Amino acid sequence: MKTSVVVLTALAALTSSAALAPAQSLTGFKAHDMSRPRPPVVQPAPQALPVPPPADAIVLFDGTDLSGWRSADGGPAKWVIVDGAIESVPGSGYLFSARGFGDVQLHVEWATPVPARGTSQGRGNSGVFLMGLYEVQVLDSYQNDTYPDGQAAAIYGQYPPLVNACRPPGEWQTYDIVFRRPRFHPDGGLATPARVTVFHNGILVQDGVEPWGPTAWLQAQPYTAHADRLPLGLQDHGNPVRYRNIWLRELPEGPTTLPTPDPRPVVNLSLSQLERYVGRYEVEGEGRSVYTVTLKGRTLLCAIGGRALELVPHSEGAFSLRWTAGDVDFDLKPDGTVTGLTFRLGGDTNTATRVE
Repeated sequence: MKTSVVVLTALAALTSSAALAPAQSLTGFKAHDMSRPRPPVVQPAPQALPVPPPADAIVLFDGTDLSGWRSADGGPAKWVIVDGAIESVPGSGYLFSARGFGDVQLHVEWATPVPARGTSQGRGNSGVFLMGLYEVQVLDSYQNDTYPDGQAAAIYGQYPPLVNACRPPGEWQTYDIVFRRPRFHPDGGLATPARVTVFHNGILVQDGVEPWGPTAWLQAQPYTAHADRLPLGLQDHGNPVRYRNIWLRELPEGPTTLPTPDPRPVVNLSLSQLERYVGRYEVEGEGRSVYTVTLKGRTLLCAIGGRALELVPHSEGAFSLRWTAGDVDFDLKPDGTVTGLTFRLGGDTNTATRVE
């Protein structure tokens, strides 16, 4: 199936279920409400651009070719390269990455036309569409008023940015986006919504917000189950907005390494056995550590630095820490007398002698 067909099929399914969406957003404001408070303006600090991709990044555009991009019809890209940047060609339609992605860290550099023309949404308008469905708005918001949920760095129609960090027209700007895709149950129901964090010109403007569905103009779209990986999209809105230095890192979607269970059995020691370990233990030398072992009910605790750590017995001499990856081994004489302990944690080993 062609890239564009995948995205457009998902969009069609979402549009067909739009009637199920709430009439008012989770924020209490309707979409595009001009009475909504404007984000304060913050002048961003200078940045050293372009930002080089890290070694594990997938470079989607390096300034030389559009082989990794497709038009909405699945054919070759209709946008053009001008001075090492992709430039939107009015009427050419959306631009989609040839590959699909899910959870990503995305870096995009963009610039709006200069001299600036138009006002509100007609001035330097484009957008970065995560999975082709969830838009981070691109707009010339430098001294240009519009509805807050449609200005630069808004999650379009849903969340205005925390601040307006826009640079003047023609200057290169950056988006650094962390995106977690929505998860769906096997029956198609929503398990967890998408989550988006955005830095605009190095300033946090979206702090882990959760879109309540795909972004859209004039309506709220509910979630409808879609593929785990879909193409990144760039919007043609009739303005020659430029993009360059587009790269991303695919993020792991779950734990990559699971812990190995402790193979040692947990044993039950009698109260009289546990009482043998109670006492004070000291490490010899300058700046010596002190370990204090106490008994609370039938739970043995080893305190160091004012922190009491619960011990789990594996034998009469070998214990582990319940909540931390550490071990305490007690030195026992044949008659059962405890003379010291060895405390191991984080690669360090301390041997202490019982003094009380």
